Order: sequence, then structure tokens, then C-alpha cells
Amino acid sequence: MTDTKQLISALDLKTILPHAPHSALNSFLTEFNKQLPVYSINTPIRIAAFLAQGAVESGELRTLVENMNYSAPRIMAVWPSRFKTLAAAQPYSHNPQLLGSNVYANRMGNGNAQSGDGYKYRGRGFFSGTGKSFYQKMTTLTGTDFIGNPDLLATAHYAVLSACQFWKSAGLNALADAGNIKAITQKVNGGFTGLAERTTYYNKAKKILGITS
Repeated sequence: MTDTKQLISALDLKTILPHAPHSALNSFLTEFNKQLPVYSINTPIRIAAFLAQGAVESGELRTLVENMNYSAPRIMAVWPSRFKTLAAAQPYSHNPQLLGSNVYANRMGNGNAQSGDGYKYRGRGFFSGTGKSFYQKMTTLTGTDFIGNPDLLATAHYAVLSACQFWKSAGLNALADAGNIKAITQKVNGGFTGLAERTTYYNKAKKILGITS
């Protein structure tokens, strides 16, 4: 690592996330160096695992709010069990609010489709935290009203805080120490979507942060 005063240097972060917007890199760098030590995400292997997950979930800090503006074929690909035909997916094509309200209805603490909770509490933050229950948990933990102001979770401070809180609650430092990216991915993603991409980021981050083996 190139900066002994920080866990992550500006050059390290830019090299790991080369497509991230400059303004986002600066604000997230500050939050990473401030918050990661609080959650003992303070060794190169833990930091590499953390950044690899967030790199994919946030699209290298370019998508801090879940984009649900999908075509019908893309809707079928993302939710194959819900949309088995183009005709079923077509009403939701390029209608983010309708799609989010429907696919996230009646789960993760959300109300029914008519409540609009699914869209209101869609994924936000570095780990794309999703669902009203998650927003309520973050409200309770921080004393900040994310139920009434969900977009706050897309700001650098709370985007990192929510990811750190999730990391801690899921016990991911132990999995990071074991180098178990597959298990971490399952915890963060709920499956293995993007596992190869996460592994690529992880291996790159390890090298940049000085892990040679």
C-alpha cells in the first residue's frame, strides 16, 4: 500500500475502481478510511474482499441507486421465475416504478405492489441494500430517518456505513480472512451473481494492496 497514513490511498482506490467518477472516488476514499477501521476491515485481505463486493454491487460507484429501467428481455433474464414470457414482462418494460413495486412486493419488509415500497426501498449504497426492513434497520442503528429519506443511503457516508454494518452483521471478516469470496458473495448478493467479476476485482485489489500470495 502506498500511503502509510491511510488504509487505502487515492491511487490504490483509483486503480481498483478505474471507471469510478472522480467526485465519487474522493468522497468514498474519505469514508472508507474513516469507517473501515471501526468495523475491523483493516487488513489488506479484508479490504480487498470488501471493495470487490462493492465494486460489483455499485458498478464502481456509478450506480448507487438500483437501476430498474429494463427492457422486457432483460426483465426476463433478471427474474426468470416471475416473467416467463415477453408478454408477461412487456408491461414493466422501461417502467422502473412499476417493476420495482411489483418484484419486491410483500418481501424484505415491503408492502404489496400498490404500496410502492418495492420501488421506494430498492437497492441503494455500496452494497445495494434492499427492502424496507433494511432501511428500518439502518434507521434504528444510526438514528437517521431512511424510511422517510431513502435516498440518503446513496450518499457516500451512509452508503459505506450500510455496507460496513451489513459486513459486521454477516460476520464477513472471518470469511475474508479465509479468502472465501464465494461465501461472501452469497451473503452479499443472496446468490452467486457476478462471482467471476467479484473474484477478478478481489485478485486485483489483493495485488494492489500488497498481497503477493
